[in-house]
Order: sequence, then C-alpha cells, then structure tokens
Amino acid sequence: MDIASHWQSFHIEIGIALLCMYTVIDAMYAYYTVVVTKKRPLTSANVSAIMHFLLAFGVLSYTQNYLYIVPIAIGSWIGTYLVVRYDLQSGI
Repeated sequence: MDIASHWQSFHIEIGIALLCMYTVIDAMYAYYTVVVTKKRPLTSANVSAIMHFLLAFGVLSYTQNYLYIVPIAIGSWIGTYLVVRYDLQSGI
C-alpha cells in the first residue's frame, strides 16, 4: 500500500480520537510509574488494566494505517508532559 492510499484511508476523526486517547494513556502511564514507586498495588493494577485496554485500539489503528502513528506520538508527548509538569508543580 502506497502513501496515497494511506492518506485516502486516513480519517481525521480517528486521528483526533487517537491523539486524545494517547494523551490520556501516556498521562496514565506517567501516573502509573508514580504509584508503582509509591507501592500502591491496587491503584497500579487498575491504571495498568485500563491503560492496556485503551492501547489495543491504537495498535489496531496503526497496523491498518501507519499514518495514525503521528497523532499517537503527539498525544503521547502531551500526556507525559502534562503529568510531569503537574507533578513538578504540586506533587502527586
């Protein structure tokens, strides 16, 4: 499949949904790291389960069209940045 056909099958709605989802996922991952280091097993397990459920949608999307990796990467950057920035300001 060439790039033209990937662009034709790229849906902006899915791209925006992936960007938002991966913002949440990476925020959850950063939070997950914090709660694991604070040894909170129930919170860590819950966050991990939700996070992996959401990750499946992204994997299914970018295996069908590699262009979806772009909104995923942007969302991942935003999510991690927001949580680390929040942690610096207030401490989780």
